[in-house]
Amino acid sequence: MIAAPSRPGIYARGSETVDTILKAAMAVLIDEGADAFTIRRIAARCDMKVGNVSYHFPRKEMLIQVLLDELVESYDKLIEEVVRKPGLNAEERLRLLIILCLDDIGTKRTTRLFTELWALANHNDFVADRVRTFYRKVHDAIGGYVAQLNSALTPDDVHTVALFISASMEGSTPFLGFDKPWANKMPAFTALAAKSLVELAKTVTSRDIAGLVLEPV
Repeated sequence: MIAAPSRPGIYARGSETVDTILKAAMAVLIDEGADAFTIRRIAARCDMKVGNVSYHFPRKEMLIQVLLDELVESYDKLIEEVVRKPGLNAEERLRLLIILCLDDIGTKRTTRLFTELWALANHNDFVADRVRTFYRKVHDAIGGYVAQLNSALTPDDVHTVALFISASMEGSTPFLGFDKPWANKMPAFTALAAKSLVELAKTVTSRDIAGLVLEPV
């Protein structure tokens, strides 16, 4: 399971006020971008006083943490439903996970949200750490299936392959994400990625990863 850490802020889970603030914060990031992501702008978006928002979330970084924690939980539920279904082997699970991730990258929410989070992370160490923690969980999920498919790999090699798979998918965002120049190619890209990345996970060797050329048999 991709477990989320305990949430910061002064609020109860499911609180109507907090839910409203979180929805507004997400909307600001998606629709207006990182530059607009301030407590004042979020308060205006949800028609609240700045003091009401800052009572629950004194710093915007707390909002980032909670938004990412909520995403982890939502993705974990989706993975549980789609990828961890009984009767599937590791190859099928990894293929489904890749398809799920790329389908998600093609949505407006994910294309814009993560682009803005990366922008914030460039200038904010706290946000950078939270984004890094989020992706570490993603890499662990991918790596679990890589390790099952290719038991000859060392733990470090497994992490390298998982990182490569994740980066290959995330790197498609500016080209194939929502409303991007080649968004119409995403279905073909997804098919190619599911086939090639799973095959890579099954067949890559530690020597390949080290950059050495295998001698012909």
